[in-house]
Amino acid sequence: MTTNGPRETDGVESSSPLERLYATGPARIGRVTFSKTGKTLIYGGREFQSLKGQGFKANYFDVETGAKFWISGCRKDGADRLYGERVPVEIDAEVRHEYWTSIRGMPDRKDDATT
Repeated sequence: MTTNGPRETDGVESSSPLERLYATGPARIGRVTFSKTGKTLIYGGREFQSLKGQGFKANYFDVETGAKFWISGCRKDGADRLYGERVPVEIDAEVRHEYWTSIRGMPDRKDDATT
């Protein structure tokens, strides 16, 4: 599954491709995994749970710190941020090929580290 997130809204970090954003600041695309129950997303050793519709510009929170994030799927058009800003997004090395070939359909960019 391809996912964007976390986009952090109060300040922190983020396995399908995923994106991290501090409101409209730095973002990341990487791979998230799901817990056995499917209620927890895991990225970079951190665990995130749903705000169940109770967040403002956030849909997940870091279980340990409480920091809020926006986590969503990558988009074919590259508008991978919360508001679709065209600011470069960092792409984790292990998902670059998949992101550029399978999601964006731009295999010539398969080694690019940012959008």
